[in-house]
Amino acid sequence: MIEKPLTPEDVEFVTTLHGEERISFVVLMQPRGDQADVLLRAIDDVALGELKEAVRENEEPEGRDAQEPAAVALEYSLQELRKAGAEAVGQVVEDHPLDRLKSVVEESGADEVIVLTAPHYVEEFFHRDWASRARHKVGVPVLKLFAHNE
Repeated sequence: MIEKPLTPEDVEFVTTLHGEERISFVVLMQPRGDQADVLLRAIDDVALGELKEAVRENEEPEGRDAQEPAAVALEYSLQELRKAGAEAVGQVVEDHPLDRLKSVVEESGADEVIVLTAPHYVEEFFHRDWASRARHKVGVPVLKLFAHNE
């Protein structure tokens, strides 16, 4: 599960996690939606020392407006994973991302879930971040990795 396009560093990291083993990815792109609280994101930005980002939080597209940028980010990420030699398919998740994640794990027979995300300190503190919530839902190991910045 990702929240933004994979950087070259992210692609290298996830495609080399298991050494030379051939791997495939089912990528779920979670766009910014109504469930992502602007205040929580701003607090995270301040905690990271990114004050300018905190001020701009309300400028980021959300909900329906975030669907097209999410689709573009997903396609870019899939192409980069394929260039690195991995099999990769994916989809933008509009509603109930953890339910969709669980069904993808079951349908694909996934061995593990990787949640690649920016730090979300407030949500992590209360174990409300995607990885913490997924651990209680999907039935396979969940690896939380922090995405690299552009």
